[in-house]
Amino acid sequence: MSPPDRRTAVVTGGGKGIGLACARALSAGGFEVVVVGRDERALVASGFVHRACDVTDEAAVRQLFASLDHVDVVVNNAGTSVSAAVHRTSLEDWNSVFASNATSSFLCTRAAIGQMRERNWGRIVNVASTASHVGTPYIAAYAAAKHAVLGLTRVVASELAGTGVTANAVCPTFVRTEMTDRTIANIAARTNRTAADAERTLASASALGRLLEPEEVAAAVAFLCTEDARAINGQSLVLDGGTIQS
Repeated sequence: MSPPDRRTAVVTGGGKGIGLACARALSAGGFEVVVVGRDERALVASGFVHRACDVTDEAAVRQLFASLDHVDVVVNNAGTSVSAAVHRTSLEDWNSVFASNATSSFLCTRAAIGQMRERNWGRIVNVASTASHVGTPYIAAYAAAKHAVLGLTRVVASELAGTGVTANAVCPTFVRTEMTDRTIANIAARTNRTAADAERTLASASALGRLLEPEEVAAAVAFLCTEDARAINGQSLVLDGGTIQS
């Protein structure tokens, strides 16, 4: 991956997990990377230029993008999840998960696309999930939010078609991250099984038979940011070994 000039990529939730892997992959491809998040310690430890920002806050997002000279790539990776049956999902959790996953993607995309259109080049990549394609028990807020992210991706892509700016989503199955670690711990606690058994349960949900590594997601994100991917727009790239074919 070799951009024609030095371009800037903003990665939300970039201090750890998938976000950090994306930052590293984009940096290796020649981008100046700015990692964004709320965990100041993780941002500093990433080694990248960083900005502390609550990407669910409209004013904070406006200030963030105004502080940058230009933005050529936005990777909307920030997100969180809760686990509960629908009838036990609180409105507070619902709103929090939507804000973290969907609202943050909307705010950062909206802040960046104007300048991208002016320069006739840009990439929006939203980190969604296989949960944006199917519904599974106990993740109502997360699945609905990720469906919203995928819908946003497709609308943005249709509005930007022919401009040199693209919007796509990557939709991984369970990835080896802190969020998945918490899911494994919850399964183990609720079912009185070991963490290893709980991980195997998650792994069996996809044809891969294992968890994805963050670097695998990052490789897909990085490709979508290349010149070679300029014809790919409005697409959902599912990373699950073929369990979902879309």
